[in-house]
Amino acid sequence: MLLIADSGSTKCDWVLFKDKKQEPIKIKTKGLNPSILTEKNIQEVLVTCEELLQYKNEITAIYFFGAGCNNPQSNNMLENLLIAIFPNAFVTVKEDTMAAVWATTNSAAVVCILGTGSNCCYYDGENIHLKVPSMGYMLMDEGSGNYFGKELLKCYYYNQMPADLKQLFEIEFSVHENEVLENLYQNTTPNKYLAEFALFLFKNKEHPLMASIIKDGFRTFVKNHVLQFKDELKTVPLYFVGSVAFYGQDFLMEILKENGIKASRFVKRPIENVIHKIKESNFID
Repeated sequence: MLLIADSGSTKCDWVLFKDKKQEPIKIKTKGLNPSILTEKNIQEVLVTCEELLQYKNEITAIYFFGAGCNNPQSNNMLENLLIAIFPNAFVTVKEDTMAAVWATTNSAAVVCILGTGSNCCYYDGENIHLKVPSMGYMLMDEGSGNYFGKELLKCYYYNQMPADLKQLFEIEFSVHENEVLENLYQNTTPNKYLAEFALFLFKNKEHPLMASIIKDGFRTFVKNHVLQFKDELKTVPLYFVGSVAFYGQDFLMEILKENGIKASRFVKRPIENVIHKIKESNFID
């Protein structure tokens, strides 16, 4: 059996392939980002997922693609955890950009992720190349869900929201200062908490203030990430994956056009494309 995992900071999509004749089994858990969660936190998620554990001795290969899996220490920790739980499996752990590449292309391209976090890479047809290190939600992640969450909260507490938006925001979210501070500084996944606010932006994207925040965030992402690959983009396509990119694609296309760039595809959930590619490959019999 083959097990594929595509993990962000918010959720992890697991897909179990028994064989080509049967539909794959889809399982969801919390996101397993080793740059945010401790080894104990990740282990607790894995050992409490009965849907996965029932196949623990039958799984022979695991490919785990995850946010935060961009250094040997994190990858080794995850590999060791997975091997301990699935003793008969060959385990490979790679960063989430590789899943994004799998989901969008078989040939050279620039591939961007805009979900809870954000990233951008160049795929040369064999290997991934990064020009900017992924430094996480505190320093980077421009244009991502957690980035927009921070911008919304700042807008609210700086009294920059007009009355109509402020009322909608207070109905949808608990904004008591102590509760927000607790979620930001005592929560194990503050980036996930921040990303929960981002949907509000896109639900109210017709409002000039919301549109302005979205455009500013995407402009910053394009400037700091996409334009790092402006030479490569002269000859290869540009792809986006992730829910923020999918729901904000109209704004993204506008910002890209300002820079003379065009996106070729937006993929909401890369795991669906990965499933299709696995079915068509020789990974399973």
